[in-house]
Amino acid sequence: MSNQHFDFKRFRIEQDRCSMKVGTDGVLLGAWFNLEPGMSVLDIGTGTGLIALMAAQRGAGSVTAVEIDPDAAGQALENVRRSEWADRIEVINADIALFTARTGFDRIVCNPPYFRDSLRCPDAGRNTARHNDSLSFETLVRCSASLLAPDGLLCLVMPFDAVSVFTKCAALAGLYLCRRTDLVTAPGKTPKRSLLASGKQSDELQSDTLSICGPDGKETSEYVNLVNDFYLKY
Repeated sequence: MSNQHFDFKRFRIEQDRCSMKVGTDGVLLGAWFNLEPGMSVLDIGTGTGLIALMAAQRGAGSVTAVEIDPDAAGQALENVRRSEWADRIEVINADIALFTARTGFDRIVCNPPYFRDSLRCPDAGRNTARHNDSLSFETLVRCSASLLAPDGLLCLVMPFDAVSVFTKCAALAGLYLCRRTDLVTAPGKTPKRSLLASGKQSDELQSDTLSICGPDGKETSEYVNLVNDFYLKY
């Protein structure tokens, strides 16, 4: 992979003007969240436009990609325009706290800034993308609750140790965890990330664990099946 771009099976991500590059977290979220053909999707903090493009490839009827950083928003727009789904994806340079929509979204996806109280780096854009000062859990769930359709879902990826804090914030906004997948690098390892889906209905929680590699160090079939439609190497 070049640091300047990342090639997927059906689209290319140029990322030289984006603080946060393509990573495993975003690809896993984009492949994991439940999506039925024709659904409307809101991608909060789209960055390069990766998850928006994945949603369009998976059959979303319309995708709205919101990004607060103007450089990242401009590059996301360029990535979208070069894709085969340019007519289904709208990129908007805006603060999600000020964003409004006429109708609710079926799915809201976000790879949020979640590094609480950690050291800052000199790159201001990277700090915005990585830390939750600019998009707190409280702001995220409040905005999502107002923008979701009645049966819609908010789908996120975040550190395993932040899940309890997030779920408490979400419940206060009327969003309840209904699906959770904890991610481990290998069987028996402590989870590092969790994929979460929350909705307005208090449904029974479905939870599982996804191991990226097996005891032999090779990628598991479950992981490969999840990302197979996107990565070139499969």
